[in-house]
Amino acid sequence: MNQLARRLTLVDAVVIGLGSMVGAGVFAVWAPAAAAAGGGLFIGLALAALVAYCNATSSAQLAAAYPTSGGTYVYGREVLGDWWGFLAGWGFVIGKTASAAAMALTFAAYLVPSGWWQRPLAALAMLVLVAVNYHGVTRTAALTRLIVSVVLVVLVWAVVTTWLAWTPGVWDGVVLFEAGPYGVLQSAGLLFFAFAGYARIATMGEEVVDPRRTIPRAILVALALAVVVYVLVGVGVIGALGTGALASSTAPLVDAVGAGDGSWQTWLVRVGGAVASLGALLALVAGIGRTSLAMARNGDLPRPLASVHPRYQVPHVAEITLAVVVSVLVLLADLRGVIGFSSFGVLLYYFVANLAAFRQDDGRMFPRWLQALGMALCLLLVVTLPCQSVAVGVAVYAVGVVGRLVARRSAARS
Repeated sequence: MNQLARRLTLVDAVVIGLGSMVGAGVFAVWAPAAAAAGGGLFIGLALAALVAYCNATSSAQLAAAYPTSGGTYVYGREVLGDWWGFLAGWGFVIGKTASAAAMALTFAAYLVPSGWWQRPLAALAMLVLVAVNYHGVTRTAALTRLIVSVVLVVLVWAVVTTWLAWTPGVWDGVVLFEAGPYGVLQSAGLLFFAFAGYARIATMGEEVVDPRRTIPRAILVALALAVVVYVLVGVGVIGALGTGALASSTAPLVDAVGAGDGSWQTWLVRVGGAVASLGALLALVAGIGRTSLAMARNGDLPRPLASVHPRYQVPHVAEITLAVVVSVLVLLADLRGVIGFSSFGVLLYYFVANLAAFRQDDGRMFPRWLQALGMALCLLLVVTLPCQSVAVGVAVYAVGVVGRLVARRSAARS
């Protein structure tokens, strides 16, 4: 029977959600956001958090009504129709697969700043984490809890260090609206990348104990904790570096810590960044595997991906396939610049979530105006992303739509 076991508690779900957000994004996202908006990135951060809150409430409401694997792919199919579900699921799987490759490469880059062994190390990390997922979701939750604990300790230390390393007068040069509305909106779209893991819990709805009560609480608690962490870190890195140096930094927290007397301690931030990347990668494997499972059950992806391991109760074929694809990607391509592309897919994914929640009649938990606001903000941030990210996103969606049309026609003829 292709059903997953309910083993995740509220604490497990919060940790998985927090681990998805407080991952590599907090170590990397500040530079492109500062380049887009300068000091306006704080307005962008607030806007990204608002979008995330709207999306989180929609996901929570839908997950309580449809507690099964697949997240918005399932919600879109159930409330809006097959095509809406496919568009959400396709964007999630493709965008997050690229993000998984980026996280693996980020892990290797933080741990080994240079050398030919970066890419093999990234591929090895991917294979090891898929092996952890393969042996059951409780192991995934346990390892994520350990990773989140380590990352939070490093971030607390980094926040204290960067706040103590504030450059005198640096805040005099921070102007909130120096880049104008477009720059602020673009920074919000980029910063949204760092929040995008909050509803990873919803994609695992089939494995959560008492999902109607647990999932909404876990999503909102994880999001609130992540916002607090990001505000503290953002103030620290700008205070230590200023917006100009931050915009050109390839490792913002490392540079911010090195700006003070603790430059010799930057190795700790590198270890924290590597561990955080592993946490984000672990959560991505779990989320992509469950969404692929749901899509394969309905024939929107090859049906063998719907297989569930009889002993470990995980979508093992989907996860092994993901490991192979990501390993090839990290060996052949540098995908650390996919933040914009990932945000494109995820924002459209949540547009579908907000629309489905808006149309939902039974089990309503939040007002429709909140979901309408979420839809509007998702579209606004999509159109203000870098042009290259939008172009690649449109092309990927076109490939998915054409592929599904061909598959449906072939199935109808046979």
